[in-house]
Amino acid sequence: MELHPKFRLNGTAYSTKNLLTVAQTWSKEADAEQKKLGAFLLDWLSDIPTIQVQTSGSTGTPKTMEMPKAAMRASAERTAAFFSLSPGDTALLCLPLDYIAGKMMLVRAMVLGLSLDMIPPKTKLSLGTKTYDFGALIPLQAQHNLEQLHQIKTLLIGGAPINTSLRKELATIHNNCVETYGMTETLTHVATRPVTYPATSFKVMPDVRCDVDDENCLTLMVPYISNDIMRTNDVVELIDKTSFRLLGRRDFVINSGGKKIYPEQLEETLAEVLDGPFFFCGFPDETLGEKLVLLVEADTTEKARIQQLVTKVFEADKHHIPKAVFCLETFVYTPSGKLDRKGTKAVVKGS
Repeated sequence: MELHPKFRLNGTAYSTKNLLTVAQTWSKEADAEQKKLGAFLLDWLSDIPTIQVQTSGSTGTPKTMEMPKAAMRASAERTAAFFSLSPGDTALLCLPLDYIAGKMMLVRAMVLGLSLDMIPPKTKLSLGTKTYDFGALIPLQAQHNLEQLHQIKTLLIGGAPINTSLRKELATIHNNCVETYGMTETLTHVATRPVTYPATSFKVMPDVRCDVDDENCLTLMVPYISNDIMRTNDVVELIDKTSFRLLGRRDFVINSGGKKIYPEQLEETLAEVLDGPFFFCGFPDETLGEKLVLLVEADTTEKARIQQLVTKVFEADKHHIPKAVFCLETFVYTPSGKLDRKGTKAVVKGS
């Protein structure tokens, strides 16, 4: 794989030969991120036509898959066209290289000729006084770096849902903040929407088409990646072949007394009045099949107050009032920083 002549990494220009040499050194470094950087560059610059990528495990067991480098290059080129990126533009990589979002930011820089700064993928970032044309963060990073976000001209937010309070804040302070929809199989974003309050529908990228299956789960046709239909576990309201409204994960749907409840919809409403991490889920119930339960990352002394608050919020529909509230000192999170709903639920069941 040849490098774009304008590609820079942390201010340094590299030929393919030189980058291979330093990548071999980096791959043996003690620093974990430097080691991952070296290993990925060696894979990318090799003659092997595919790259191994790993899913985050936020909705199931993490798995490894092979993705064609040609598809990754095509994805990078479409990102450039969509976001008007040009050779020499500056970009920020502050996501871990373990997963596709970090890998694709590096690929975009090498393919498009971006000047990429790579900094530690921490929750709290240190941008100094530098500004960037392009960057991507997860919501947790955005939440903890609000005062620095103006330093990124085009800011992508993805990898997890944006809660209501953060959505309101971003809509106010950043005029070019974009929420993305995608997954490992789609090489990150295949649909976007501006971060506004209230939220609008997602619109797929050019050449991508969307539909639904028999269970109203989103399906995608992404011709630059595969000729096969990609199937997701995301239940959507299809607006047309290019746009959709996300309702929630099929894995998370709660069937309580024959009524389907999408926890993400309830969480969006409750986030208006309840701060901190929380989520709804279903627990087995002899009468209802599943009963609606609320898990909150909070001290147990808060339980009564939270129960009273949530009852008031959902008093118009008794089906949306949880049958129980559980407070946990801390939730379970994946290595990429996403909430592990199944793991957290298992902790509550085990206790």
